Amino acid sequence: MRSAAAQSPAALSIGELSRRAGVNIETIRYYERIKMLPAPPRTASRRRVYGPGETRMLTFIRRSRELGFSLDEIRALLALSTENGEAACAEVRDLAAGHLEEVRAKIADLRAMERVLVDAVRRCDAGETPGCPLIDVLSASSPLPFVVSRRSRKSAVPHKSSC
Repeated sequence: MRSAAAQSPAALSIGELSRRAGVNIETIRYYERIKMLPAPPRTASRRRVYGPGETRMLTFIRRSRELGFSLDEIRALLALSTENGEAACAEVRDLAAGHLEEVRAKIADLRAMERVLVDAVRRCDAGETPGCPLIDVLSASSPLPFVVSRRSRKSAVPHKSSC
């Protein structure tokens, strides 16, 4: 762990880092614990101090999470962000393309869920059947139309191209 003997003017407290990056203080501590963020230097009184690099990295992580990237995907993106060149850009593009396919599959699942629920609610409102159409849908032995194996989606290889 690094030590910060004298606090530089750019040194930020964990509260200020939290405010600037738009994340909770506990989230910062969690990312440090799982090694997404490096252990920060500390003052003589053991207070964590951060700088612009940590603000940028934490903002990168927050924005990646907002786009739905997993922590492992973000680790890969962070590693690639330190590299320059077309090879790194192509790898980032491939990772993003794979993630885009997962997002599209989730959207398709949500649309199918919507159709099932709209139909069940419509049947309930119309009083078409005795009992409860929603309970009937949930109790049916046949699989719902949107339940697809996640493994088959993960195995899809994203299109490779240069950035």
